[in-house]
Amino acid sequence: TPRPTPSETPAPTPTATPRPTPTEELRVAAQAARVVDGDTIRVIIDGQEYPLRYIGIDAPEPDDPSGPEASEANRRLVEGRAVLLERDVSETDRYGRLLRYVWVGELLVNAEMVRLGYARAVAYPPDVRYQELFAELEAEARAAQRGLWAPQPTAVPTPAGRAGCDPSYPDVCIPPPPPDLDCGEIPYRRFRVLPPDPHRFDRDGDGIGCES
Repeated sequence: TPRPTPSETPAPTPTATPRPTPTEELRVAAQAARVVDGDTIRVIIDGQEYPLRYIGIDAPEPDDPSGPEASEANRRLVEGRAVLLERDVSETDRYGRLLRYVWVGELLVNAEMVRLGYARAVAYPPDVRYQELFAELEAEARAAQRGLWAPQPTAVPTPAGRAGCDPSYPDVCIPPPPPDLDCGEIPYRRFRVLPPDPHRFDRDGDGIGCES
């Protein structure tokens, strides 16, 4: 999701509210119609549908790592629900999207996405009413290694190729015949042998080749 550019003149940064409640005079009831991604939804206000960008956070795009998980987390929180939209300073961003804090009951969805680890706290002045809270929640998510901050799985090294090595001798690399080889012609001793043992290194059939 493109990062929003505020459309209005910056105002002084207010003190963050540790336990936020929606500001009465700036809130509007709406319906969350559809989730676009982890930080963008479409809402219906008085029968009209609008795109809406969450203020103060940034989630990965749907095709980026953790993007699908962020979209799904957002969907579980808001899709189809009655929501309360709280304005800060700016009305819209340069893409024409409403800039809002979104509430479901007493849950501030912007903050919850950060707390779950599916969005970063990113300040877009002058809309910074809850930015201190978002930063604290991001630090908490990082410490708990949630969502975006979870350890990435370590890639398992791919075994070196065994091209030209006979599968009857899985622990060493001996080419298949021809030519037929004897123990004196290879550098290995006491190695595992599997049937059919084309070089006949395991003379006594005990599964160990070139024992002497």
